[in-house]
Amino acid sequence: MVCMSTPVASEQTQVDPLGAELAESDQPWRTIVWNDPVNLMSYVTYVFQKLFGYSRDHATKLMLDVHNKGRAIVSSGSKEKVETDVAKLHAAGLWATMEQPS
Repeated sequence: MVCMSTPVASEQTQVDPLGAELAESDQPWRTIVWNDPVNLMSYVTYVFQKLFGYSRDHATKLMLDVHNKGRAIVSSGSKEKVETDVAKLHAAGLWATMEQPS
């Protein structure tokens, strides 16, 4: 009986990590823009409007989050989409990173 219970325990151990990995991959990636001492608030608002198509009001709200809170989540989606968003923000001179919530 000891031999039969050991493989069952192994199978359960193997199934749990796979389930955890699937749950993690279901979480969308997020693009974060960080406050910096270089860019004007009006420019940051402009970049959000041009890159993401946000309304002036929404872009201004995100810019104020960056300014007042130090960061804002400006987009989310697949890893590839967020990588592209971060690259575009870098090209525009903004400080941006990506994360996947756990």
